[in-house]
Amino acid sequence: MLEIFILSIVQGITEFLPISSSAHINLISKLTNFSFSGLLLDISLHIGSFFAVLIYFRNEIFVMIKNLRKLSYLIVAVLPILVLGFLVTKMDFSDNIRSLKIIGWMTIIFGVLLFLSDKSKVKKSYQNQFNMKDAIIIGLIHSIAIVPGVSRSGVAMTACRFLSYSRIDSAKISFLISIPTLLAVSIYGIYSLNSNSDINIQSINILSILFSFFFSYITIKFFLKFLKKFSLNFFVYYRIIIGLVILYYGYN
Repeated sequence: MLEIFILSIVQGITEFLPISSSAHINLISKLTNFSFSGLLLDISLHIGSFFAVLIYFRNEIFVMIKNLRKLSYLIVAVLPILVLGFLVTKMDFSDNIRSLKIIGWMTIIFGVLLFLSDKSKVKKSYQNQFNMKDAIIIGLIHSIAIVPGVSRSGVAMTACRFLSYSRIDSAKISFLISIPTLLAVSIYGIYSLNSNSDINIQSINILSILFSFFFSYITIKFFLKFLKKFSLNFFVYYRIIIGLVILYYGYN
């Protein structure tokens, strides 16, 4: 139970912050040798995060459903990572990109890019100026997040800030395009859970979903408040520090 609780806290806090949930889950799992660590648990944790963002942004989602133009932009923005994720899964290539060395370097490199992007001046509004061209650019850059350590929310915010959207709008865009991605992971996860006849494993994963949902929802709420007052520098410094720690263990 303690292991599930700790991993749920890590997932809930890091999924929507620009610091990579996969990097933290992989690092903690490898350093602690948690008995419940693995792909199935990782999927369950993402299911909880999916429900959190779905409920928190329910009003924006309803508005978007009525606005077919913006909905089409959202679909375009998530297609690259869904296609790439499908190919990586089908080719059984995911384990090859989950090493601590790769995670460490990606954490640092994309932390630096986040820092540079946050220097961009605000010239665009998501409400009025989000367009197909930006959706394509964000989608292509967002697909890089298939590599652990990059961070889905982090790379999406980086792309948005380089395109001159505000921090708040960048965060909202990253949250909204995370919904289809997390939905795809959730569908795969639910299928995997239902096909597993071990009731103990099912109970463990249900608990991880509930805990992850709670911490993800709280994180979204406070992160948006944080962005109204502060820059992204804190997360940049954190990424560099945690990246160096990961590299230390990866090379030793």
